[in-house]
Order: sequence, then C-alpha cells, then structure tokens
Amino acid sequence: MQARSALFDLYGDYLRQRGGRAPVAALVRLLSPLGIAAPAVRTAVSRMVRQGWLHPLRLSTGPGYGLTAKAARRLDEAATRIYRTGKINWDGRFDLIVLEPPSARRDRQRLAANLSYLGYGMLGEHTWVAPRPGEDVDGLLNEAGLRYERFTASHAMGGAGAMGVVRRAWDLGEIGAAYERFVGDHRDLLAQVTARSSDEEAYAARFRLVHAWRNFLFRDPQLPPALLPERWAGATAASFFDRHAARLRPAADRYVDLCLDHKKG
Repeated sequence: MQARSALFDLYGDYLRQRGGRAPVAALVRLLSPLGIAAPAVRTAVSRMVRQGWLHPLRLSTGPGYGLTAKAARRLDEAATRIYRTGKINWDGRFDLIVLEPPSARRDRQRLAANLSYLGYGMLGEHTWVAPRPGEDVDGLLNEAGLRYERFTASHAMGGAGAMGVVRRAWDLGEIGAAYERFVGDHRDLLAQVTARSSDEEAYAARFRLVHAWRNFLFRDPQLPPALLPERWAGATAASFFDRHAARLRPAADRYVDLCLDHKKG
C-alpha cells in the first residue's frame, strides 16, 4: 500500500466527514497500523499539495492539511461508487471520445488510468467509450492539453450490439475473476477480526478492505445490469464488502477519533 493512495482512502473514508482536515501527527498515527512510516506520509502529503489535492493549514493541535475543493469533489464521487449510493441508469446510449493520445508513454498511462477511473473503456488507440458521460472528463482532457471530440452513440454503434461494444472495451471475465479473488483473499483475514479484537485491529482490517475495493474504481465501469452477464461476480463481492465494511465501521471510527484527539497511549 503506497502512502499517497492510503491518504486518499483516509481522507475519503474517514476525514471527509470530519471536516476534511487533520494535523500531520494524526495522519502519521493513522497510517502507522498499515505499516506506512512517518517519512513516507510526509513525502506523500507534500506531493498531494503540489498536485492540488491538499492545502496546508494551521490547526489548534499544530500544522495540518485539508482537502481542496477538487479533492473533495473527487472523493465524494468515489464514495458514491464505493458504497453504490447512486442509482445506475442507462438510456441505451454510449459516450464516445475520439482523441489524439499523448506521445510520452507515462502520459498515456496516466491518461488511461484517469479515463478508466471515470468509467471509460478503450475501443482503440484513439477511441474510448462509457455507458454514461463522465462529469470530469472534459476538464481532464483539457488540462492534459489534448485535442478530442465527444459523441453520443446508440448501442448499435458500428453495427455491433451493446454487448459487442462492452466486450471490446472491457474484459468482464478478468474483472469478474478479480472480484472472486477479492472475496477469497479477504474472507479468512476478516473472519479473524471479531468483537474481541482491538479497535486498531478492526481499523487496519477495514482500511485494507476498503483500499482493495477502491481499486475496482479503476477497473470496473459499473455497467448497468442490462450490460452485465448473469450471476455477475461483482454483485457477490459487493455484498461481501458491504457486510464487513459495516461490521467493522464502529470500531474503526473509534480508533480514528482516538488518533485525532491525540489520546492514543
């Protein structure tokens, strides 16, 4: 688990609802149970400030960092997808983007990760598709300085049916297998965290669970049921995640509050 990614999880899952700010010392304490050392936390924080995700501020307990407006919007959108609080609708149309990709490999990889996060799949080197328009996609492409065009296409695009478009843009077999691995990897570990476990143990287990689940935001476009295969493994994995995330939440919240109050001894 990288410190920067863990900080996104920490702010999104715990600190956003607590004002979106925390002292540096609390950030270090909260990432310590995950095996992330203080120097790595401070380096990641500095990087997130340069990237416009965090801004420094002075708190009563010392120097700290708060979420920028951009970060708050991104984390709120991520929470909607992680906990599936928004309804997935589909009107039978796809959002199609035709663009000139960056020349540098690293820039192409970054673009692919960002578009995948926004729910787009790759139809070809220049073409990306999503079952619904991504709200931040224009800002993303303009910020990257890319020339592009967007179209609304019916499911019969190019003579292929909707499932044909989905099969070209996403490997649902691979995504489904990843969901099955997710459940298999976490089932025994979570079974070891019981009511007798400490709040810190529950917090660490839940943090790793949410962190692993969050990775699916970059892989699964959350297609509407009409475009998914029967007995979709993602549905089983979602039920598994919901059950354990809710079970461990009270103890995890207590641990977070303890660290923020600086009473951990």
